[in-house]
Amino acid sequence: MTRIVTRPYPFRDSERLRQSGVHPVLARVYTARGLLDVKELESELTALIPPSGLLHIDAAASFLADAIAAKKKMVIVADYDCDGATACAVGLRGLRLLGANIDFIVPNRFEYGYGLTPEIVELTAREKSPDIIVTVDNGIASIDGVEEANRRGIEVVVTDHHLPADTLPAAAVIVNPNQPECGFPSKNLAGVGVMFYVLLALRAEMRKRGVFDAKTQPKLDVLLDLVALGTVADVVKLDANNRILVAQGLKRMRSGRMHAGVAALFRAAGREARRATPFDLGFALGPRLNAAGRLADMALGIECLTTDDEGRAWAIAQQLDTINRERRDIEAGMQDTALALLDDFKPQDSTTISVFDASWHQGVIGIVASRLKDKFYRPTITFAPGGEGLIKGSGRSIPGFHLRDALDLVSKHAPNLIQKFGGHAMAAGLTIRADAFDTFAAAFEKVGREWLGQSQLERVIETDGPLEDAYYTTQFIELMDGQVWGQGFAPPLFCDEFRVVSQRILKEKHLKLLLERNGTRYDAIWFGHTDELGSKAKVAFRLDANEYNGVTKVQLMVEHAEPA
Repeated sequence: MTRIVTRPYPFRDSERLRQSGVHPVLARVYTARGLLDVKELESELTALIPPSGLLHIDAAASFLADAIAAKKKMVIVADYDCDGATACAVGLRGLRLLGANIDFIVPNRFEYGYGLTPEIVELTAREKSPDIIVTVDNGIASIDGVEEANRRGIEVVVTDHHLPADTLPAAAVIVNPNQPECGFPSKNLAGVGVMFYVLLALRAEMRKRGVFDAKTQPKLDVLLDLVALGTVADVVKLDANNRILVAQGLKRMRSGRMHAGVAALFRAAGREARRATPFDLGFALGPRLNAAGRLADMALGIECLTTDDEGRAWAIAQQLDTINRERRDIEAGMQDTALALLDDFKPQDSTTISVFDASWHQGVIGIVASRLKDKFYRPTITFAPGGEGLIKGSGRSIPGFHLRDALDLVSKHAPNLIQKFGGHAMAAGLTIRADAFDTFAAAFEKVGREWLGQSQLERVIETDGPLEDAYYTTQFIELMDGQVWGQGFAPPLFCDEFRVVSQRILKEKHLKLLLERNGTRYDAIWFGHTDELGSKAKVAFRLDANEYNGVTKVQLMVEHAEPA
């Protein structure tokens, strides 16, 4: 079941925003999302929370400054997703700008799994013989890996944003806004954001030591296109601080000041950088980079972001585009299998979904879990073979069901069931024995029944209520497009009743509508839906500027509709 609700908003606060010059519709949209102060709309770098608030960042800055001065060899160990790739590129480019001798290694997820494992330390030592390992977007859970590095006399700096367990690794320094006692006001930095902050602190430390002054210091804002890409693609919450990082990155992209690889990814995706939006980063560039880590080797994605050779960047971007198409084909096949396996699945009888097929690809199960979760609105875990009698699962959740905590509870109830697990509230991964699948599915469902009531299993579409007639304009759309919307700061979604003038099915899968309200008619489209609407409908929609034959018209992108 789906319910449409209108977000409440504090009227007095929205009036205050309006009086300080914010557009009346945006004033109510912002306050409905908890933004009450005009200061939170600032997008200049000067408004960033200063690095000093991050626990141990000064220790990290002085450790790295010493290492650079002593010409020590550093190697970045990166994670294999888009956040990991951009964080690696930011670390490599930034540390090189600051004079470091630095290289990177990115483990193949199918051979080595996730994080800094003892095997990866051994591989890094053998291939790169570093004095120092710097982790990006991983490491907070790598207790054994850090211990192995220490045993070999390699010092480790951990930069990460994932949630820590009860024990922290014995690294030389750990910078992570989510570690205990870190008072940094934004817990939502992505891995790439943490790395960027470390560079800011390191540069300040080197200024203090007289290595350079404010005039001669390297510019770090050149890295912001990469910071924005990783932040949006990792789907972290876009709080005020993250919105600044993203806004600054988008500004650079729109003015053509971006790295060769980012420009090439825009071109490969058929998007225009001069009109870059968070949507492009999350749904066009991010997936192409992620595809390398899912099906091939993320080293390819990192090379795309670290080369300054435009020809090479374009060649890699095309390769990534091809890999992404292959990923889509594999995903489509897996989704068909999943729906066949769930043929007799009745949402009313289950609070969770666990599904496994021996033919599935480990690198794509997370996306399939996400699609199934969207379709059935249940916390979903999909499993693929992991070798040696094990299967690996990737899960996606719904609001109100903390996936990592749920797996923690399953492992407490049945201590030997899960070999290892980790993740966040909305996404997590785990490994179990193949013969334990049914036992796990039952244990996971038990937690679902304990935690999820009927109301949480109902899909709720939150809207910003009706939009005044005067604002169905391309000017208002431009104003909205100028803001940074995304995870935790949802773009405006309006809702109203319309008369359905006409409707037809497009390409056998979309509903094309002509809607009327107060005597004005609007074109509308509901993607992926073919069920006919009655003569009157309650419609939740976003505004979109549709250009056709040189004329730009407002059209409504329907998110949900029901008979009125």
